[in-house]
This record gives sequence, C-alpha cells and structure tokens, in this order.
Amino acid sequence: MIGSQKSSRIDSLKDQYGRVVYNRHDLYEMLYNQEDIEPVKSVEWHEDFEKYNTAIQSNYLNINPLTPIEIITTELAEFDKNNQSRWFLPDEYKTIDVTDYVKKLCYTEQELIRVDEELTEFSKRDMIMLLRYMIYLVDYMRENKIVWGVGRGSSVASYVLYLIGIHKINSIHYDLDWKEFLR
Repeated sequence: MIGSQKSSRIDSLKDQYGRVVYNRHDLYEMLYNQEDIEPVKSVEWHEDFEKYNTAIQSNYLNINPLTPIEIITTELAEFDKNNQSRWFLPDEYKTIDVTDYVKKLCYTEQELIRVDEELTEFSKRDMIMLLRYMIYLVDYMRENKIVWGVGRGSSVASYVLYLIGIHKINSIHYDLDWKEFLR
C-alpha cells in the first residue's frame, strides 16, 4: 500500500488514547494485501487470533504473536495526566528552571515581557514539563547532529519555542501573535 494511504488508514484506527487498534477485518485485509505486518500489539481479541498464535508457535515460525489490547478503564484526562507524569527525560532536565533558561536568552525588555506572557500561559496549561522535554530534545538533536525543520504551523508564533530552538522563526521580529499558538 502506498505510504500515505497506509498512514491515513492507521490514523483512522486510533482509539481515544492514541493507540492503533486493529480489528479482525483490518488484519485479514493486511494479510490479503500482503502488507508487512509489524509486531501488532493492539488488537481487539478474537478467537481467530488465538488460532493464529497457536499455529505460529506450533510450527516454530519466527513471527511475533498477536497480543490483545490492554483494556484501559481510566478516563482520558486521567490517562493523559498519568502518562505526562512519566517523561523519559534525563534527571538534569527534569528540574531545569525553564523561566531562568529562556530569560537568559533574552536581550531586550520586549523579549522579557513576551517570555513572561507566554510562560504564564504555558504554566496555566501545565506544560512546563513539556518545555523541559523540548529543551532536552533540542540539546539531543544538536549533540547528535540531527537536522530539523525551520518551523511549522502555529508553533512559530511562540517566542519561547524559538528561544529553546524548536523552530528558527523569531516571532517578535515578524510581529506574530503568540496567542495563535496557545489557543
């Protein structure tokens, strides 16, 4: 299947928690179209899947078995909160003072005012840990010589993200309203 068609179908299979969930029909279609089936961990369980797993194990095939999707009983907001509390982040970044970090990169009063406004909104939305992660991500990409884009979408309206290095668009210079990003 053409890459974009495959990704659009996968996007349509996502559940409310952002997981790709294949049903019996999806897997049959993938087999019929001879698509490469990556290890599938999210399937709505059906007796045919159990037969499939038994067959590959009894024939000693080097194929990953299918595993049923984990049933999540928490509300989506609680699920998000739990996941956001477990960031894969080196310890030195977990406690970095984001305000101090970005303010040290400012040169003018206008920049400091803009940073204060944006950080107030990031804080209201409980996104400070996300900013810490962004600092780590940019440092990691720089250290490993990974190239990333100039900027995309409404994120270029954020001066804080510019200072962190997520994008290369100086939103103050171009008079971009940061509220476009944090709507």
